[in-house]
Amino acid sequence: MVCRALFVGLFLCLPGLSSKAHAVDFVRVWPGYRSAASFETIGEFFGRKEYTGGRILLRTQPNDRSGYYFLIRLRKSDPIPGAILRIQIIFADNPIARTFTLPVDIPAGHPVLNAGITGADWPAAATKPVAWRVTLQQADGTEVASQHSFLWAQP
Repeated sequence: MVCRALFVGLFLCLPGLSSKAHAVDFVRVWPGYRSAASFETIGEFFGRKEYTGGRILLRTQPNDRSGYYFLIRLRKSDPIPGAILRIQIIFADNPIARTFTLPVDIPAGHPVLNAGITGADWPAAATKPVAWRVTLQQADGTEVASQHSFLWAQP
């Protein structure tokens, strides 16, 4: 009886002892180039703000819409304020990865991020990355989710 009570007590206390790591998964990451025109809506024509479709829109150059985007669907439960989305890309002309960092507040639920390497940060519409890696970190730098292309894992 004492063992059962001890076990139940430990079981109930363990969640409180765990770190502040958030349970997050990338359900899917869809990379691809998007032109500025692909973001235009009829609402903008009539003076409304850019329509995000409920997605969290992040850009390395906020005033330039064209670029290479990572549409990221998350599976999670609690919010992550002050998170950092880190995108690393290897181009054909340079084996050293280029890193882009985008701050983002992740809300509770199942958010969708549309993160773009835009403007002068992306070489040209026809450019394709050789390999890429996307990570989501808490404000303290703890990595909570990551996904990469097949070639990223190759030597």
